[in-house]
Amino acid sequence: MEKRIDLHTHSIFSDGELLPSEIARRALVLDHEAVAITDHVDASNVDSVGKIINAVNDIRDNWDIDLIPGAEITHAPVEVIDKLAQQARDLGAEVIVVHGETLVESVIEGTNFTALNSPNVDILAHPGLITPEEVEIARENEIALEISSRRGHSLANGHVAKLALEIGADLVMDTDTHSPQDLISYQTACNILKGAGIPDKYINKILRTNPLKILDKR
Repeated sequence: MEKRIDLHTHSIFSDGELLPSEIARRALVLDHEAVAITDHVDASNVDSVGKIINAVNDIRDNWDIDLIPGAEITHAPVEVIDKLAQQARDLGAEVIVVHGETLVESVIEGTNFTALNSPNVDILAHPGLITPEEVEIARENEIALEISSRRGHSLANGHVAKLALEIGADLVMDTDTHSPQDLISYQTACNILKGAGIPDKYINKILRTNPLKILDKR
């Protein structure tokens, strides 16, 4: 059985319900190889990235799962997105996600474009009605676009998938976990990708190859 990699989850250090260790344990039971804790940050709390490092080290040393410290830059002024990404990286974040222009929240216009031009960003989460021009930038800068299993954010999955496949941008599939029931199995992830119109031949690349490419940058 293939193992899951989920690079977008939230713990009690932002608006999630679980400790990092609880996320890791539940992910391990669901046969995950790796899971990133990417709590919401802006200038007020970017230092929270460092709070999970001890838990990360304990879990990496003792459990058969790679727990990854990360951050999701959320609703920040576009002018400071790259600065925040660099600060999070300096504090130990190994995966940098930016909260994209989802259909269900009033994200600042221009967030997608700015994130895709930042050398510190790995994933643009739930990018909503992203434009072909922005998808081309994602391809050129090797920033992955997210297919999301989270309610609301998933409304634009078909649009994101169609443009990314046409233009050749990388896709990843994440849960944006906040609650215990949000983590999903590999098979459920496959079904969500199929529901977004993604052909079978691309599924393993999205679920394994592309996330591993991000992790190899660490």
